[in-house]
Order: sequence, then structure tokens, then C-alpha cells
Amino acid sequence: MDTDMIMLDITEKMDKALESLEKRLSTVRAGRANPSSLDGIMVEYYGNMTPLKQLATISVPEARQLLIKPFDKGSLKEIEKAILASNLGYNPGNDGETIRIIIPELTEERRKELVKQVKAISEESKVTIRNIRHDGLEDVKKLELSEDISKSLEKEIQDMVNEYNKKIEATLKEKEQELLTV
Repeated sequence: MDTDMIMLDITEKMDKALESLEKRLSTVRAGRANPSSLDGIMVEYYGNMTPLKQLATISVPEARQLLIKPFDKGSLKEIEKAILASNLGYNPGNDGETIRIIIPELTEERRKELVKQVKAISEESKVTIRNIRHDGLEDVKKLELSEDISKSLEKEIQDMVNEYNKKIEATLKEKEQELLTV
């Protein structure tokens, strides 16, 4: 493995870490309806645990409402049960054809809890970035390069870490703003 490959590998891994952070933060709801908030819900369907999004279409007819339209109306009760069991704080309404979820307004206390949650998620991303840096530095050491080149690569890797940490902070600030906006 040469230095270009190491740097490319580090960049790819850091991009994936940032992408993962954005995906995880999108599941934290901010008082607005977001179909991705239901991504983790598994429904018992004919004896198998199946992701909700494979059993129904999920749409957002209004800013604070989710509409779940199952492909098989026989699965309505199970979907409703799974949503209640998910601990998301949703109260699904079943009209026999669809399930409507009205997203409740977030209390100040709940908003602060969610901010703590997103801070923890972004801290995990920073740890991931540091681990990627560590692995990259180990790969550089294995190449047994001259001290000047090694130091130069270490500085380049650290600059990348700083750049990605800034991106993580910017993403966090954006999400915090979204959560704290009433």
C-alpha cells in the first residue's frame, strides 16, 4: 500500500463516518413529520419480523402528520402494535385503511433531551474519525518512510481530522438549531 492509497482510504472512511452521522441525525425527530423516524420499526408479519417500510407506504400529508398505508390491510393491527411498542412516543390512529400519526409538539424538556442525544451521536462520530486517524498513522508507520515524509503525512492526516471534525460540528449545530426552533 502506498501513501496515495492510504490517504484515499482515510478519506473514504471519513466520508462514510460523516454520511453515517447525517443518516443517524435524520432519524432524530424535531417536531416535524419525517418518515425516516419509522425506519427502525419491525412488524411481525406472518410470523416474520419485517421492516415497516417494506409493508406500507409512508407519506407526509401535513407538516406534523405521517400517513401509513399498508399494502395488505390485514397487517394494520400489527403495524399499529409495532409503532406503539417502538417507544417513539407516537400515538397511531387506525381508521381501518390507513394509520395516521400526529406528531406531538415537543416540550422544552424533550428538546433538551434530543439535543443531548444528537451531541452524543456526533461525539461517537468524532471517536470514529480519531480511530480512522489512528489506523492511518499505523499504516504510514508500516511503510517505513523517511522521517520528513512521515511527519508530512501525519500533518496531512491531522489536517483531514480537523476538517472532518469541523464538518461534524457544523452538522451538529444545524441539527441543534432545528431541534430548538419552536
